Order: sequence, then C-alpha cells, then structure tokens
Amino acid sequence: MQRWDTRRAVPADALGITKLIAHYAAQGLMLPRSLDTVNRQIDTFVVASEDDGSVIGCGSLTQLGADLVEIRSLGVHPEWIGQGIGKRIVGALVDTARARGIGTVMALTYEVAFFERNGFTVVVKDIFPEKVWRDCIHCPKQHNCDEIAVVRRLREEDPHATHNASFQDR
Repeated sequence: MQRWDTRRAVPADALGITKLIAHYAAQGLMLPRSLDTVNRQIDTFVVASEDDGSVIGCGSLTQLGADLVEIRSLGVHPEWIGQGIGKRIVGALVDTARARGIGTVMALTYEVAFFERNGFTVVVKDIFPEKVWRDCIHCPKQHNCDEIAVVRRLREEDPHATHNASFQDR
C-alpha cells in the first residue's frame, strides 16, 4: 500500500524541501536553495510526502518566458527512489504547465533517461536564451556546465490528457 502522495507544497514543507535540495547540492547534482528562497518560492513547488507529512520528494516549476517553464529542484529522498515519486512530481508539474497554457517545459539534468521516460527529448541548451540570460549567467557552473537540456512540447500533445490523474491541487 502506498504511504505517500503528491500535493502542492505549503509553508510547513519548506525545511524538508531545503534539506532534500541540500542533499543533492552537496553532491553537485543540484544547485543549492536557501530556506529563505524556498519559502519565497513555495507556491512553485510540488512535494511528495509520507502520511506523516515528511517531504520525500520535491520539484518546482519556474516561468522563464511567455511559453516556457523549467522544472527545477527535482529530487527524491534516496530511500524512496524507484517508487514512482519522481514521475508523479514531473506529471504534476507538466499538468500545471498545461493548465496555464504553457507550450514548452524544459529542464537541465544529469538524469536524461528519467526525463526521456517521461516524454522529454534531449536538445541543445542554446535554444533557451531565456534560461541562459536569466539564470545561467549567475551560475557557478556557467563556463563548464555539464547538465543536459531536455524539453517536452505540450502543444504537440493532447491538451485534454491528464498524465497524473491522482494528483490533486489542494
């Protein structure tokens, strides 16, 4: 029986989100986010939480342009990897983008196979000047970025499809 669910993040989740991001940032797999930053951006996050409310997965959706959003800070607690949590979070974020009428969802990642299994394709980073000029110029990895850009174009999909029927906007 599943002991977790996905939902919109609430302020009480900020510390758990920050700790999860810090775990991956310490390995160089994700950019760190301060508790203050997570608190300010809490409305952009979706979390997976155990029945007791503990955050075991997170991801956020950031608007980069009129028709472009980025999935950021996507991570699952190591003990919960392989349970479908990442897929549910990505599905919820894609559904959010679709509901907003956004046509393109992108991410920079080291987990290319995961994103490909979730409908994304690899592209060159240069096609996202919104990302480069907004964020990459401030990134410590700017001149030696080894992340791979992936994209999912929602306009080519069925706009009525619900890829994450169990996600509820609470």
